[in-house]
Amino acid sequence: MSMDLLIKVNNQSAGRDKIARFFQYGSRAGWYLLQNGETTRNSVDILKSLEYTFSSFRKLLRFGRSLDSLYSALSTIKNPDLVIRFTLTFSKIANGLFLLADHIIWIGRAGLFRINLEKWTTVANKYWLFTIVMNLVRDLYEIMQIIDQNSLHHNYKINLSIHDLLSMILCYSKNHKSVFLDILKNGCDFFIPMTALGYTKLNPGTIGLLGLISSIVGLYCLIDPLAKLSPS
Repeated sequence: MSMDLLIKVNNQSAGRDKIARFFQYGSRAGWYLLQNGETTRNSVDILKSLEYTFSSFRKLLRFGRSLDSLYSALSTIKNPDLVIRFTLTFSKIANGLFLLADHIIWIGRAGLFRINLEKWTTVANKYWLFTIVMNLVRDLYEIMQIIDQNSLHHNYKINLSIHDLLSMILCYSKNHKSVFLDILKNGCDFFIPMTALGYTKLNPGTIGLLGLISSIVGLYCLIDPLAKLSPS
C-alpha cells in the first residue's frame, strides 16, 4: 500500500477502523503462535495487551454509529428487490443493535458504569452473527442471480450442488469481484461470533487469521469502491 493510499484510508473513520481491526486480529494470531513456540511470556502478554487496546480503540471509534446504522435502514426499505430489501434492512437493524451493545461494553470497560461485560458481549455477538447471516443470504442471492443469468445466456441449466456453486464463484470472480469479495469477507467473519458464542471451537490463531483476511478485504474495498458490493 503506497503512502497516498494509506493517507486516503486513514482519513476515513471506516478506514481507521479497518486498520485497527487488522492489527487487533494480527495481535491475536501472533500471541497464539508465540505461546506455542519457544518465546518469552512477556512477548505473549504484550500482544494480548495490544489486541485489547486495538479492540477498545475500535469500540471508541465506532461510538455513536449505532444510530447511523439504524437510520440507514430507512433507505434500504425502499429497495425494489424484495430479497435485497429484506436482507439489507434486517442486516442494518441488527448491526445497529450490535453497535449499541458494543457501546455499552465500551462504557463498562472505561469504568463509567458497572456493566455485566459477559452478558453484553454475548448480546453483541448474537446481533453481529445475525448481521453476518443476513449478509451471507444476500451474497447467496447475488450468486444465484449470476448463475441464472449465465444459464439463460447459454441456454442450459446448472445443477446447483455445492461443488457447482463454488466452481461458479471461482469462474466468475473476475467479472463479479464485488460478490466474491463480499462472500469471502462475510464467510471469514461468520466464524468469529460463532466461536465466541461457543457454536464452533476454533482456536485463537485461526480466528486471528480469519479476522486478518476479512480486514484485508475490507481495506481493499475501501481503496477500490468498485470492489464493494452495491447496494450496501
